[in-house]
Amino acid sequence: MSTPASDTSIEARVRAEIERAIQRSIKGLEYISTGDPAVGLTPKDVIYSRGTLRLYHYRPQTDEVYRVPVLLVMSLVSKPYILDLAPGQSLVEFLVRRGFDVYMIDWGVPRPEDARLRLADYVLDFIPDCVERVLEDSGEREVSIVGYCMGGQLSSMYAALHPDGPLKNLACFTTPVDSDGMVLFKRWLDPRYFDVDRVVDTLGNVPPELIYASFDMLKPVQRVAKNIQLWDNLWNDDFVRSYRLFERWAADQIPFPGECFREVTKQFMWENRMVRNELEVGGRRVDLGRIRVPFLHVVAEHDHIVPYDSAKPLVPLVGSDDKREVMLKGGHVSLVAGGNAIYRLWPKLESWLAERSV
Repeated sequence: MSTPASDTSIEARVRAEIERAIQRSIKGLEYISTGDPAVGLTPKDVIYSRGTLRLYHYRPQTDEVYRVPVLLVMSLVSKPYILDLAPGQSLVEFLVRRGFDVYMIDWGVPRPEDARLRLADYVLDFIPDCVERVLEDSGEREVSIVGYCMGGQLSSMYAALHPDGPLKNLACFTTPVDSDGMVLFKRWLDPRYFDVDRVVDTLGNVPPELIYASFDMLKPVQRVAKNIQLWDNLWNDDFVRSYRLFERWAADQIPFPGECFREVTKQFMWENRMVRNELEVGGRRVDLGRIRVPFLHVVAEHDHIVPYDSAKPLVPLVGSDDKREVMLKGGHVSLVAGGNAIYRLWPKLESWLAERSV
């Protein structure tokens, strides 16, 4: 006597759920007992160091490389391995395999004495210094810069203040310019309640726990939801591996240099000077209209850290004739390193750079 199709379907589902429950228990023990996954594995060399700063050169993986080298610039509060997360999930690996000559600035973890560092140190000293080292190492006279989040802010400031410099192309990812668009951050840093002078004068560098808490407050239930999602998928090795990589990076934040934090809080968050081209770095006004090189800004449709209202004025402010904005599906982090980044952001960046790097 044959078994009804509906009974077969129910039997299969029950067996699948039992197997997943068993795997959850087994994988749960593995998750607790194993260490953090390795990150930042694309072969590289440190070609320059200065204090905590390290300038990496990734070893070429093709016989021929594009003429113009690419310098990656990260935020000051995040470790840069999000761009080199793991084999198959690495923007750096993708670029070097496509023939680009890739360099990266790793700001390192600030020391107590680094609390004195200001925007001018990064924009007028560290970035220009690294650019010169890249040109010297590559033997070229021009460089493309790719900045992520606050790294995009720093890169834009550098470009605006060095309009006659060796910059060939500038690409930014999820870069905020209008603090009014960062509504929840604006409330968190409201000067009526947040005494930035007391924080910096007392602590020096701003602890990563404070920054991390502000990110959590943007989506207060996200951590609970992510834990539930992890439990539901503990049986799935690929999901767990990816989850652990992102969680390691998200929890691996670093202190914000104190004086720079004070400047960013007052000039950008409180006074919103960047969108008005009135922000000052080292006594010099940052006019984004002075950026004339080819410019690309990629924004994420579901970015809760840099909402689109904060990012959308950037392209109109830039003075380049060759400029464009691209909006892609994804969040602030998944845009650059998520499972879909290889199909969305990475090919866009490759094609844009390729035709401008010869």
